Formats: sequence, structure tokens, C-alpha cells
Amino acid sequence: MAFTAKDVAELRKQTGCGMMDCKKALTDANGDFEAAIKILREKGMAAVAKKADRIAAEGIVDILTIDNTTAMIEVNSETDFVAKNAVFQQFVKDLLKTIIVNKPADVDALMSCNIEGEDDGTVSDALASKTGTIGEKLSIRRFVIVEGVVATYIHNKGETGVIVKFNTDLSASAIAECGKNVALQVAAMPVLYLNKESVPASVIEAEKEILVNQMKQDPKMANKPEAVLAKIVDGRIGKYYETNCLLEQAYVKDDSMSVSKYVASVAKELGGNITVTGYTRFDKGEGIQKREEDFGAEIAKMING
Repeated sequence: MAFTAKDVAELRKQTGCGMMDCKKALTDANGDFEAAIKILREKGMAAVAKKADRIAAEGIVDILTIDNTTAMIEVNSETDFVAKNAVFQQFVKDLLKTIIVNKPADVDALMSCNIEGEDDGTVSDALASKTGTIGEKLSIRRFVIVEGVVATYIHNKGETGVIVKFNTDLSASAIAECGKNVALQVAAMPVLYLNKESVPASVIEAEKEILVNQMKQDPKMANKPEAVLAKIVDGRIGKYYETNCLLEQAYVKDDSMSVSKYVASVAKELGGNITVTGYTRFDKGEGIQKREEDFGAEIAKMING
């Protein structure tokens, strides 16, 4: 019995399985739609669709550099146990290779790319296949591509990933230690902005307004001249920069200097120029609401189907 591309698409829609898996099942079933569904169910693949409403907040953040291109990705799973699975970890590596080779604009574009590695078909097919094989909902949440000289750091086997980008006339190997230290800083001390210039004027104005209102409510400050209050506000805005801007932060390995002064001191020592031009930090599961369920109720749900 012959089948068409439309049949493959419909089987994929009903089962949630990858396109290649659906095509193979229809081939094995000689085009019999119901028999193909049975084949996929027997392989444990058709259960993928039932996993769609589960929450995937575990997983890993991983990074790969090939030549002058670095990619970082967050792929989520339902449990931390799966994140330690070698098959899952290799899948994430294959995704990183795919990103570097194809440079997709976003996750939707990535899903249409042919995956690098041992799997065939698109990333979408591979994701559905791995979901069926591993038995949990898997989700490609986000990725970033950075070109040029970078330093990277992965904390605690994929809990947090950091990429710091540099502009330098020195070699990547020459600034490797400096780069690692700045990447460690980003991992240890989360910040909102790269430097003072990166902070929007509206944010500073709002912060000043809050500070002024706080002082007006303080009996010791209320009667001070406006010029004095303005100086106090400026001083406190300086503290805001030190807390929220990477290059203004106290350097974690020597808090007598800021991160920017540390980088400048390394550049001077090496006889070149080093500028931190940007950074990206991914925290696994950041912002994802994890579902908390009663284990007794969960077991009862499983027993009752």
C-alpha cells in the first residue's frame, strides 16, 4: 500500500514522533496507518505527544567552540537524572555543532536544520526521536552564537554557562588566564550590564527618583540642601554601577581593584590592548516554573492510567 508525504505529516501530528521515524514506520507497515501507529507505540515513540504538557526545567547548559565561532545552548529535560545521560549529553553536543555549521537565527530556524552527528533528519526529528528514546520531554530553550576571541566557563556540569567576548591585539592563548578569570567573575557575581554606558538613562533616572524619595522620608536628610542631596544621590548611583555593571564590580580575586582595572593591568603587563566587549550568561531553568507534585498523587495517577 503506497503512502504520501501528507500521510507522513499526519502520522507525525498524531504521534509527535520525528518525520524520519514516521516515514520508516509507514514503510515497515506497507502504508497501513494504524499499523504504523502500533509500530511507533511498540518502540515507545508515540508516547512523545503525551509528554508535551510536562514541565522541563532541568537539563544542561553547554558550550562548544570551533575555529572562530562559539555557541552556547540550554536544553531542558524533566529530571536531573536525564541531564547526566550520555545519550542526552551527546545530543546537546550535536546541537552545538549544528548551530555552528548553520548559524540559525533562532530556535525555530534551528529546528529545520539537518542535525550534525549520528542522527539523520532535522533537529526537530532528532528531538522527537530522543524524547521517545529517553522517555522525558526535552526542550531546546535558547542558544547564542559569538564570533571572535572569547573566554568560556561551565559551572557545576552545566548549571551555568558563560561566554565573555574580547577585543584584543594579543593572541587568544596570551589572554586565556585573564579571560577565564573574567568568565569566573560573571558566573560568581551575576550582573545586569557590561559597563556604565550600557545602563539605560531611564534606569538611572528611576533609581535617582527612588533615592531622593527615600531621603525625603528620612528626618536626618529631609532638611539638607538640594545640592548636598544631589551629591549623596550621585555617590549612591556609583554604588549601583558597582553592583550591577561587570566592569565596575570589585574583582573577586582582588577586591582592591575593579574588573576593568584588572583587565587593564593584564593588558599593560602583556604589552597589548584588551577590552571586554560583551558577555552572555545562561542559568539552567532560569525563569521556568517548576511543577511541584505530591508523590502519592503522582503514583496514584500512574496506577489509574
